[in-house]
Amino acid sequence: MITNGVAVGTLLLAMGTAGAVPAVPAGAGPAVTADPPSGEGFQDGRTAGVRLQNSQIVITGNGLRGGAGDGYRIKRPCWYEPGKDAGGMLESQESLRAWWFRFTPNPTEEKFQEFLKQFKDKIGKPGRWWAPAYNAADPDGNSCWNDLEPFVWVPPGTTPPAGITLAELVEIARAALTVPEPRIKLSPDARSYVNLPTWVWLDGVGAPTRSVTATIPGFMSATVTATLEDIRIDPGTSADRAEVKEDCGPGGRPYAKGAEFTCGVRYLRASADRPREVYELTVTTVWPVEVEDDVVPFAYDPVEVEATRDVPVGEVQSTVRGNR
Repeated sequence: MITNGVAVGTLLLAMGTAGAVPAVPAGAGPAVTADPPSGEGFQDGRTAGVRLQNSQIVITGNGLRGGAGDGYRIKRPCWYEPGKDAGGMLESQESLRAWWFRFTPNPTEEKFQEFLKQFKDKIGKPGRWWAPAYNAADPDGNSCWNDLEPFVWVPPGTTPPAGITLAELVEIARAALTVPEPRIKLSPDARSYVNLPTWVWLDGVGAPTRSVTATIPGFMSATVTATLEDIRIDPGTSADRAEVKEDCGPGGRPYAKGAEFTCGVRYLRASADRPREVYELTVTTVWPVEVEDDVVPFAYDPVEVEATRDVPVGEVQSTVRGNR
Protein backbone atom coordinates (compact mmCIF):
# COMPACT_ATOMS: atom_id res chain seq x y z
CA MET A 1 0.00 0.00 0.00
CA ILE A 2 1.19 3.51 -0.83
CA THR A 3 -0.39 6.66 0.58
CA ASN A 4 0.63 10.26 -0.05
CA GLY A 5 3.62 8.89 -1.93
CA VAL A 6 4.88 7.09 1.19
CA ALA A 7 5.39 3.37 1.57
CA VAL A 8 2.87 2.11 4.12
CA GLY A 9 5.62 0.19 5.87
CA THR A 10 6.84 3.52 7.20
CA LEU A 11 3.52 4.19 8.83
CA LEU A 12 3.12 0.73 10.28
CA LEU A 13 6.63 0.86 11.67
CA ALA A 14 5.83 4.14 13.33
CA MET A 15 2.69 2.67 14.87
CA GLY A 16 4.94 0.37 16.86
CA THR A 17 3.37 -2.79 15.48
CA ALA A 18 5.34 -6.02 15.40
CA GLY A 19 6.54 -7.63 12.22
CA ALA A 20 6.07 -4.63 9.91
CA VAL A 21 8.32 -4.69 6.87
CA PRO A 22 8.37 -1.43 4.90
CA ALA A 23 7.87 -1.60 1.15
CA VAL A 24 11.08 -0.48 -0.54
CA PRO A 25 11.58 0.35 -4.23
CA ALA A 26 13.91 -2.01 -6.10
CA GLY A 27 17.53 -1.06 -5.66
CA ALA A 28 16.76 1.46 -2.92
CA GLY A 29 18.99 -0.23 -0.37
CA PRO A 30 18.28 -2.12 2.85
CA ALA A 31 14.87 -1.73 4.42
CA VAL A 32 14.21 -0.68 7.99
CA THR A 33 12.35 -3.43 9.81
CA ALA A 34 10.53 -3.66 13.11
CA ASP A 35 10.68 -6.42 15.68
CA PRO A 36 9.52 -9.93 14.72
CA PRO A 37 5.89 -10.92 15.34
CA SER A 38 4.96 -10.97 19.01
CA GLY A 39 2.82 -14.07 18.80
CA GLU A 40 2.60 -17.08 16.53
CA GLY A 41 1.00 -20.48 16.56
CA PHE A 42 1.07 -22.93 13.68
CA GLN A 43 1.78 -26.54 12.86
CA ASP A 44 3.20 -27.66 9.53
CA GLY A 45 1.23 -29.99 7.32
CA ARG A 46 -2.23 -28.56 8.03
CA THR A 47 -4.03 -25.39 6.97
CA ALA A 48 -4.43 -24.29 10.56
CA GLY A 49 -3.00 -21.88 13.04
CA VAL A 50 -2.10 -18.22 12.96
CA ARG A 51 0.98 -16.36 11.80
CA LEU A 52 0.56 -12.72 12.77
CA GLN A 53 1.93 -9.87 10.68
CA ASN A 54 2.00 -6.18 11.68
CA SER A 55 0.28 -7.19 14.90
CA GLN A 56 0.60 -6.35 18.59
CA ILE A 57 -1.27 -9.49 19.64
CA VAL A 58 0.68 -11.75 21.99
CA ILE A 59 -0.20 -15.46 22.00
CA THR A 60 0.76 -17.61 24.98
CA GLY A 61 -0.18 -20.89 26.63
CA ASN A 62 0.69 -24.58 26.80
CA GLY A 63 -1.62 -25.27 23.84
CA LEU A 64 0.39 -23.13 21.46
CA ARG A 65 2.95 -25.72 20.34
CA GLY A 66 3.83 -29.38 20.56
CA GLY A 67 0.62 -30.76 19.14
CA ALA A 68 -1.80 -30.79 16.22
CA GLY A 69 -4.69 -28.53 15.35
CA ASP A 70 -7.90 -29.35 13.54
CA GLY A 71 -7.79 -26.87 10.67
CA TYR A 72 -9.84 -24.14 12.36
CA ARG A 73 -9.73 -20.99 10.22
CA ILE A 74 -10.29 -17.41 11.37
CA LYS A 75 -13.34 -16.01 9.60
CA ARG A 76 -11.73 -12.66 8.71
CA PRO A 77 -7.97 -12.79 8.01
CA CYS A 78 -7.25 -9.06 8.53
CA TRP A 79 -8.32 -6.37 10.97
CA TYR A 80 -7.40 -3.04 12.56
CA GLU A 81 -5.66 -2.97 15.96
CA PRO A 82 -5.32 -0.06 18.42
CA GLY A 83 -1.95 1.70 18.22
CA LYS A 84 -0.45 4.99 19.41
CA ASP A 85 -2.21 8.07 20.73
CA ALA A 86 -1.98 11.37 18.84
CA GLY A 87 1.25 12.56 20.44
CA GLY A 88 2.99 9.21 20.16
CA MET A 89 2.04 8.84 16.51
CA LEU A 90 3.28 12.31 15.57
CA GLU A 91 6.55 11.74 17.42
CA SER A 92 7.06 8.42 15.63
CA GLN A 93 6.42 9.91 12.20
CA GLU A 94 8.74 12.85 12.85
CA SER A 95 11.49 10.46 13.94
CA LEU A 96 11.30 8.76 10.53
CA ARG A 97 12.12 11.94 8.64
CA ALA A 98 15.37 10.57 7.14
CA TRP A 99 13.66 7.33 6.15
CA TRP A 100 10.76 9.25 4.56
CA PHE A 101 13.10 11.40 2.46
CA ARG A 102 15.14 8.39 1.39
CA PHE A 103 12.29 6.25 0.09
CA THR A 104 9.60 8.75 -0.98
CA PRO A 105 9.60 9.64 -4.71
CA ASN A 106 10.56 13.30 -5.29
CA PRO A 107 10.56 14.26 -1.60
CA THR A 108 10.40 17.87 -0.47
CA GLU A 109 10.07 19.55 2.90
CA GLU A 110 6.68 20.87 1.84
CA LYS A 111 5.45 17.34 1.07
CA PHE A 112 6.76 16.04 4.36
CA GLN A 113 5.00 18.77 6.34
CA GLU A 114 1.82 18.09 4.39
CA PHE A 115 2.13 14.44 5.31
CA LEU A 116 2.60 15.29 9.01
CA LYS A 117 -0.41 17.62 9.09
CA GLN A 118 -2.90 14.73 9.44
CA PHE A 119 -1.13 13.71 12.66
CA LYS A 120 -0.68 17.24 14.01
CA ASP A 121 -4.40 17.87 13.56
CA LYS A 122 -5.16 15.17 16.14
CA ILE A 123 -2.94 16.58 18.91
CA GLY A 124 -5.02 17.33 22.00
CA LYS A 125 -7.95 15.28 20.78
CA PRO A 126 -9.05 12.12 22.62
CA GLY A 127 -8.62 8.95 20.63
CA ARG A 128 -6.02 6.65 19.15
CA TRP A 129 -4.61 5.63 15.78
CA TRP A 130 -5.43 2.08 14.67
CA ALA A 131 -3.38 0.14 12.10
CA PRO A 132 -4.06 -2.98 10.00
CA ALA A 133 -2.73 -6.45 10.78
CA TYR A 134 -3.37 -9.86 9.25
CA ASN A 135 -3.01 -13.62 9.53
CA ALA A 136 -0.25 -14.63 7.12
CA ALA A 137 -1.19 -18.30 7.56
CA ASP A 138 -4.37 -17.56 5.61
CA PRO A 139 -3.91 -17.41 1.81
CA ASP A 140 -6.25 -14.40 1.70
CA GLY A 141 -4.53 -12.55 4.54
CA ASN A 142 -2.20 -10.31 2.57
CA SER A 143 -4.79 -9.26 -0.02
CA CYS A 144 -7.26 -8.52 2.78
CA TRP A 145 -4.62 -6.36 4.52
CA ASN A 146 -3.93 -4.45 1.30
CA ASP A 147 -7.59 -3.46 1.08
CA LEU A 148 -7.46 -1.72 4.48
CA GLU A 149 -6.38 1.87 5.10
CA PRO A 150 -2.81 2.24 6.46
CA PHE A 151 -4.15 3.94 9.60
CA VAL A 152 -7.45 5.26 10.97
CA TRP A 153 -8.19 7.69 13.80
CA VAL A 154 -10.64 6.25 16.33
CA PRO A 155 -12.40 8.19 19.13
CA PRO A 156 -12.31 6.62 22.61
CA GLY A 157 -14.86 3.92 23.39
CA THR A 158 -15.45 3.04 19.75
CA THR A 159 -14.21 0.43 17.30
CA PRO A 160 -13.72 1.23 13.60
CA PRO A 161 -15.26 -0.89 10.84
CA ALA A 162 -13.03 -3.98 10.54
CA GLY A 163 -11.56 -3.18 13.96
CA ILE A 164 -10.69 -6.25 15.97
CA THR A 165 -13.32 -7.39 18.47
CA LEU A 166 -13.16 -9.63 21.51
CA ALA A 167 -14.91 -12.37 19.53
CA GLU A 168 -12.19 -12.20 16.86
CA LEU A 169 -9.48 -12.31 19.51
CA VAL A 170 -11.12 -15.52 20.76
CA GLU A 171 -10.99 -16.86 17.19
CA ILE A 172 -7.27 -16.15 16.98
CA ALA A 173 -6.68 -18.07 20.21
CA ARG A 174 -8.86 -20.92 18.91
CA ALA A 175 -6.97 -21.13 15.61
CA ALA A 176 -3.64 -21.28 17.47
CA LEU A 177 -4.82 -24.09 19.77
CA THR A 178 -3.16 -27.48 19.38
CA VAL A 179 -3.52 -30.73 21.31
CA PRO A 180 -1.04 -33.63 21.60
CA GLU A 181 -1.04 -36.34 18.95
CA PRO A 182 -1.65 -39.59 20.84
CA ARG A 183 0.44 -42.75 20.65
CA ILE A 184 -1.60 -45.94 20.92
CA LYS A 185 -0.54 -48.54 23.47
CA LEU A 186 -1.93 -52.09 23.34
CA SER A 187 -1.89 -55.21 25.46
CA PRO A 188 -1.05 -57.65 24.02
CA ASP A 189 1.36 -55.43 22.16
CA ALA A 190 2.91 -57.08 19.10
CA ARG A 191 0.09 -59.45 18.18
CA SER A 192 -3.40 -60.24 19.42
CA TYR A 193 -5.58 -63.32 19.05
CA VAL A 194 -9.19 -64.14 18.29
CA ASN A 195 -11.48 -63.62 21.32
CA LEU A 196 -8.61 -62.25 23.41
CA PRO A 197 -9.25 -58.77 24.90
CA THR A 198 -6.91 -56.17 23.37
CA TRP A 199 -6.56 -53.38 25.92
CA VAL A 200 -6.19 -49.84 24.55
CA TRP A 201 -4.74 -46.73 26.17
CA LEU A 202 -2.75 -43.65 25.15
CA ASP A 203 0.83 -42.57 25.73
CA GLY A 204 2.38 -39.12 25.38
CA VAL A 205 -0.80 -37.10 25.93
CA GLY A 206 0.67 -35.13 28.82
CA ALA A 207 -1.52 -32.59 30.58
CA PRO A 208 -5.22 -33.26 29.91
CA THR A 209 -5.90 -29.52 29.63
CA ARG A 210 -4.49 -27.24 26.91
CA SER A 211 -5.09 -23.50 26.75
CA VAL A 212 -4.13 -20.54 24.55
CA THR A 213 -4.47 -16.85 25.42
CA ALA A 214 -4.47 -14.05 22.83
CA THR A 215 -3.79 -10.60 24.27
CA ILE A 216 -3.62 -7.04 22.99
CA PRO A 217 -1.58 -5.57 25.86
CA GLY A 218 -3.47 -2.91 27.73
CA PHE A 219 -6.71 -3.48 25.81
CA MET A 220 -8.21 -6.96 25.97
CA SER A 221 -7.47 -10.65 26.33
CA ALA A 222 -9.21 -13.95 25.54
CA THR A 223 -8.46 -17.54 26.52
CA VAL A 224 -9.70 -20.83 25.08
CA THR A 225 -9.20 -24.16 26.84
CA ALA A 226 -9.45 -27.72 25.50
CA THR A 227 -9.86 -30.61 27.94
CA LEU A 228 -9.33 -34.26 27.01
CA GLU A 229 -12.70 -35.82 27.78
CA ASP A 230 -12.97 -39.09 25.91
CA ILE A 231 -11.55 -41.36 23.23
CA ARG A 232 -13.27 -43.22 20.41
CA ILE A 233 -12.07 -46.56 19.03
CA ASP A 234 -12.50 -47.75 15.46
CA PRO A 235 -11.31 -51.38 15.20
CA GLY A 236 -10.76 -51.14 11.46
CA THR A 237 -13.44 -53.67 10.62
CA SER A 238 -17.16 -54.38 10.95
CA ALA A 239 -19.12 -55.31 14.06
CA ASP A 240 -19.33 -58.99 13.06
CA ARG A 241 -15.53 -59.19 13.24
CA ALA A 242 -14.80 -57.06 16.31
CA GLU A 243 -16.42 -56.12 19.61
CA VAL A 244 -15.50 -52.64 20.89
CA LYS A 245 -15.49 -51.50 24.53
CA GLU A 246 -15.43 -47.70 24.94
CA ASP A 247 -15.73 -47.10 28.66
CA CYS A 248 -12.26 -45.60 28.46
CA GLY A 249 -12.19 -42.30 30.32
CA PRO A 250 -9.94 -39.58 28.92
CA GLY A 251 -6.86 -41.70 28.22
CA GLY A 252 -7.91 -45.33 27.87
CA ARG A 253 -7.24 -48.08 30.42
CA PRO A 254 -3.88 -49.86 30.64
CA TYR A 255 -3.93 -53.59 31.23
CA ALA A 256 -4.07 -54.56 34.89
CA LYS A 257 -4.20 -58.15 36.10
CA GLY A 258 -7.66 -59.02 37.39
CA ALA A 259 -9.22 -55.74 36.19
CA GLU A 260 -12.45 -55.63 34.20
CA PHE A 261 -11.95 -55.18 30.45
CA THR A 262 -13.77 -51.93 29.59
CA CYS A 263 -11.61 -50.20 26.98
CA GLY A 264 -10.36 -51.88 23.84
CA VAL A 265 -11.26 -54.42 21.18
CA ARG A 266 -12.03 -58.13 21.17
CA TYR A 267 -11.43 -59.33 17.62
CA LEU A 268 -13.74 -62.20 16.61
CA ARG A 269 -11.91 -63.23 13.45
CA ALA A 270 -8.27 -63.40 12.44
CA SER A 271 -6.75 -60.75 10.20
CA ALA A 272 -5.18 -63.18 7.73
CA ASP A 273 -7.70 -62.26 5.02
CA ARG A 274 -7.24 -58.50 5.46
CA PRO A 275 -4.95 -56.24 3.38
CA ARG A 276 -1.41 -56.67 4.77
CA GLU A 277 -2.95 -59.26 7.15
CA VAL A 278 -3.66 -56.65 9.84
CA TYR A 279 -6.55 -54.58 11.17
CA GLU A 280 -5.99 -50.80 11.14
CA LEU A 281 -7.13 -49.66 14.57
CA THR A 282 -7.84 -45.93 14.96
CA VAL A 283 -8.14 -44.03 18.23
CA THR A 284 -9.60 -40.51 18.22
CA THR A 285 -9.06 -38.18 21.16
CA VAL A 286 -11.93 -35.77 21.84
CA TRP A 287 -11.11 -32.36 23.37
CA PRO A 288 -14.15 -30.11 24.04
CA VAL A 289 -13.24 -26.42 23.79
CA GLU A 290 -14.46 -23.72 26.17
CA VAL A 291 -14.00 -19.95 26.17
CA GLU A 292 -12.85 -18.69 29.56
CA ASP A 293 -15.42 -16.57 31.40
CA ASP A 294 -17.89 -17.08 28.51
CA VAL A 295 -16.77 -13.81 26.94
CA VAL A 296 -18.49 -14.74 23.66
CA PRO A 297 -21.97 -16.30 23.36
CA PHE A 298 -21.15 -19.33 21.24
CA ALA A 299 -19.50 -22.74 21.55
CA TYR A 300 -16.80 -24.39 19.45
CA ASP A 301 -16.77 -27.95 18.18
CA PRO A 302 -14.31 -30.23 20.00
CA VAL A 303 -10.78 -30.67 18.68
CA GLU A 304 -10.41 -34.26 17.49
CA VAL A 305 -7.07 -35.90 16.69
CA GLU A 306 -6.59 -39.42 15.34
CA ALA A 307 -3.84 -42.01 15.67
CA THR A 308 -3.69 -45.34 13.83
CA ARG A 309 -1.93 -48.60 14.56
CA ASP A 310 -1.75 -51.98 12.82
CA VAL A 311 -3.07 -54.93 14.81
CA PRO A 312 -2.28 -58.43 13.51
CA VAL A 313 -4.76 -60.95 14.92
CA GLY A 314 -4.09 -64.69 14.82
CA GLU A 315 -6.01 -67.83 15.63
CA VAL A 316 -5.34 -69.64 18.89
CA GLN A 317 -3.94 -73.05 17.97
CA SER A 318 -4.84 -76.05 20.10
CA THR A 319 -3.61 -79.61 20.01
CA VAL A 320 -5.92 -82.54 20.78
CA ARG A 321 -4.25 -85.78 21.82
CA GLY A 322 -5.99 -89.14 21.95
CA ASN A 323 -5.91 -91.55 24.92
CA ARG A 324 -3.01 -93.96 25.06
